[in-house]
Amino acid sequence: MLFQHLFWFFGHPEVYILLLPSIGVLSHVIPAFARKPLFGYKSMVGAMLAVATIGMVVWAHHQYTIGMSLGAVTYFMIGTILISIPVGLMIFNFIATMWRGAMTFETPMLFAVGIILMFTFGGLSGVMLAVVPADMQYHDSMFVVAHFHYVLMPGAVFGLFAGVFYWLPKWTGHMYDEKLGKLFFWINVISFNITFFPQHFLGLAGMPRRIVDYNMIFTEFNVISSIGAMVFGLSHLLFLYIVIKTIRGGKKAEKRAWEGAKGLEWELDSPPAFHTWTVAPQIK
Repeated sequence: MLFQHLFWFFGHPEVYILLLPSIGVLSHVIPAFARKPLFGYKSMVGAMLAVATIGMVVWAHHQYTIGMSLGAVTYFMIGTILISIPVGLMIFNFIATMWRGAMTFETPMLFAVGIILMFTFGGLSGVMLAVVPADMQYHDSMFVVAHFHYVLMPGAVFGLFAGVFYWLPKWTGHMYDEKLGKLFFWINVISFNITFFPQHFLGLAGMPRRIVDYNMIFTEFNVISSIGAMVFGLSHLLFLYIVIKTIRGGKKAEKRAWEGAKGLEWELDSPPAFHTWTVAPQIK
């Protein structure tokens, strides 16, 4: 039990910290492609601080089944539910930033929208796992695996992709191939959902995690998940190709890479919350 406490005291805050860089990336990407300043800059910063703080003190919600006292499990349950408030605030800030904006959907924005949708879905299943009586049934099942990946893959990895495609023109001096970027997005997101969405059903049907073999009744969903995982893994070769191709050459990036035909002019020297935008007349 001591080992579990020590492990999760490190492991759980570490998971939340992995999300914070993506929040920073989205705070640049979404305002840029929505042509609006970030909604609620100060509340966004406060929410990030709240997530980092509360994330340090809810580690034992991974340990409901080890025999802790009723007071302890109640504290960790309430704390875990509370952390959904600042996370939800950040999501609503991003949605409010997009609301009535002159949006276009280049590859960075596609990943940003994908993050919001899938991270929200993973967050809702996280609230289910936070409740002690429900978690007694879900604990150490494939449902937990599905929840974890729906939060961390969009929250960390897709945020990395959004940032790479957003800043790749500035890093390399060349524009990446937009058609290939969008193709990578759709292959990546569809295969991700094929991989992990069936695992919710496996967990609810009683399949435990971390096992080598399983009952034959779980075969179909595991086969679907395995096919999705193979496609998901192979799709990253396309990402590598896009990055290498962009580094080696291509259309020269302008000083303001996301201006031009998209009708966006913004001052790069301004702080993220106070960019000045001018939307071209043709964009309503």
